Amino acid sequence: MPKKKLKHITPENYLKYYYDVPHEGKTSAGKPLRRLKDITCPYRGIKIIPTDTIKGFEKNLSRCVTAKDGVELLSNYQKYMLPVEKSIFAIFKDFVKINPEDDLQNCLQMIKTNCLTRLKLEEMEVLDDVDRLTRRLSPQTALKIRAKTTKCRQIIISSSSKDTFKRKTFLSSLEEIIPHENEREILSNIKNKALFLPTSESSRNAFVVKYSKRSQTEIIRRIFIASTGSIEHVTPASNGGLNTIGNFLLTTASGNRYRENMPMCEYIKRHPKIPQYMQMYIDDIIREIHKGNLQGNETYPYKIKKKLYEESCGRIMISLSKYKYTEEEAAKAVEAYEHRYEKH
Repeated sequence: MPKKKLKHITPENYLKYYYDVPHEGKTSAGKPLRRLKDITCPYRGIKIIPTDTIKGFEKNLSRCVTAKDGVELLSNYQKYMLPVEKSIFAIFKDFVKINPEDDLQNCLQMIKTNCLTRLKLEEMEVLDDVDRLTRRLSPQTALKIRAKTTKCRQIIISSSSKDTFKRKTFLSSLEEIIPHENEREILSNIKNKALFLPTSESSRNAFVVKYSKRSQTEIIRRIFIASTGSIEHVTPASNGGLNTIGNFLLTTASGNRYRENMPMCEYIKRHPKIPQYMQMYIDDIIREIHKGNLQGNETYPYKIKKKLYEESCGRIMISLSKYKYTEEEAAKAVEAYEHRYEKH
């Protein structure tokens, strides 16, 4: 549980405070997107939980005492759940049938041992993929990376509770490798592959292991937050991406957090349906613009179409055939809105 309670819950501080979504505090230009409802996540293909439900959820969460209470609250958001969260919720529903007055943390603790074994195998598989890619490097560079993956394996198979494999530590250690000029692209591919190490966003086993140590309140909140709206940089801020709406997507918090700084091309490899989901997303945006819910941002579909095409190396080609504005008409609509705004 957090040490102090938020005085004013906003989408920005809620996600940062409880879920550590990167760069969330630098996205004020994305507020028009954040206010929209019934939007499909362009990364995961599910509908995003509207941000105006956060306060109501927190109020109801404060009343949850038993496992049954938690399941009843989460059932209101089942249609929004992502695969990992949906699978955990299914486990909770079965648990509550037998132990309604128990605690959801106890449920995760009961299955933690088996999940930890499976998680270790998932981690080993990614490290094997990393090692295979080192065959294209010089022996000196390859040995440096292999030393790091070997250390990770030793930690993973260790039975000591003090030795815990830290995904972030391994990712950071790869930044210490200085490759030869002709090895930079290969090392970049290795870093991208390492990003596929399991997290609670991508692996049910990782979720169980991590949240078996957390309170019921944190577990319930985590499942809810995963599907709430978050402003995502198409070109990551760390790579020079601007904090402008033309570089923003409204995504689920989980989709945002799991991508990290992964290039869009690599993220598509992990989730091949992203181009399809992007079209669903833009169709929802167009619907909202036609309803008058994104005034002053009529050029957004054209801007984001270009940005996504560039960032995905041509793999995301959005159709704007449903849009009633030509690019010139959209620009005039923005200009007219700004003129009215200046007058007021």
